Amino acid sequence: MKDEFDEIDDTLDDIEPVNDGSPELYEHFRVVVDKGQTPVRVDKYLFERLVHSSRNRIQNAADAGFVMVNGKPVKSSYKVRPQDVITVMLDRPRYENDIIPEDIPLDVVYEDSELMVVNKPAGLVVHPGCGNYNGTLVNAIAWHLKDNPKYDPNDPQVGLVHRIDKDTSGLLVIAKTPNAKTSLGLQFFNKTTKRRYRALVWGIVDQDEGTIVGSIARNPKDRMQMAVMSDPTLGKHAVTHYRVLERLGYVTLVECILETGRTHQIRVHMKHIGHTLFNDERYGGSDILKGTHFSKYKQFVNNCFETCPRQALHAMTLGFVHPKTGEEMYFTSELPQDMTELIDKWRNYISNRDQL
Repeated sequence: MKDEFDEIDDTLDDIEPVNDGSPELYEHFRVVVDKGQTPVRVDKYLFERLVHSSRNRIQNAADAGFVMVNGKPVKSSYKVRPQDVITVMLDRPRYENDIIPEDIPLDVVYEDSELMVVNKPAGLVVHPGCGNYNGTLVNAIAWHLKDNPKYDPNDPQVGLVHRIDKDTSGLLVIAKTPNAKTSLGLQFFNKTTKRRYRALVWGIVDQDEGTIVGSIARNPKDRMQMAVMSDPTLGKHAVTHYRVLERLGYVTLVECILETGRTHQIRVHMKHIGHTLFNDERYGGSDILKGTHFSKYKQFVNNCFETCPRQALHAMTLGFVHPKTGEEMYFTSELPQDMTELIDKWRNYISNRDQL
């Protein structure tokens, strides 16, 4: 009997993490070991079956907790047994089609032989999937690195290390080598990276600073949303720290510091405490949630929606240890024009209101 070897289609549904605190993982390959298989190391076993994968890359994946047997992570030295179900889990969905390099403008903040840091504009999808099969950041990176013979945009051992939403702007790090991907991935896993966001939220946040702890899972009433679960065992543990920067009448400018990195984490956590992100359509922030009923005020807010036609969220800072040199690296991205103009409008509105 031959081994059953399946390549799994892309899915947007979350796969359960290796353990608490890990990034979202997606099943890329599955092997059911033959009944007559003699004991052999799992890295050797997979190397003989996975196309375009070196044994070193498989070992790196195992070290990062991405090789699992019967649902549990194993080391490279694990000896496979008959009927074992071996899965390779990686931190992005499998791409349905080959990534085609596309000449899309790319704001490169930093680049060396191991990695690059880019400042993503709002409106740019990070990776292909569910109707967005081109025109993504991944396509732009493929174009930027098209002359680099060591970079394969279709190889999950390189590329994006983390993600931000389409309509969130800000900093992302991309690994150009498998070793960099493993090192950076472990830093995100171990929560040693430094990530700070700026957000404009509805309402006046009373406390100058605070911490939101709430497990996040898909909203059972709306699969397009995430939500904080009343039962913490149903979701993924998530922690967001926040600090008030400026109170502007009916909105507040806050800094959010991620301790974990869950889907829509800041958007969900801020809504959970009653402060939905300004103009976050998916979570109700594109309605006028605070303020007066006067027509001039409604006109002002609608003008603000037009000025910043997306959730007012920016990944402003990113810090990590360089995977090769060990150097502490820290990057800052200024607020984009739409958010700057939006905040200025609220400052002017409050100033004029207070002068009446």
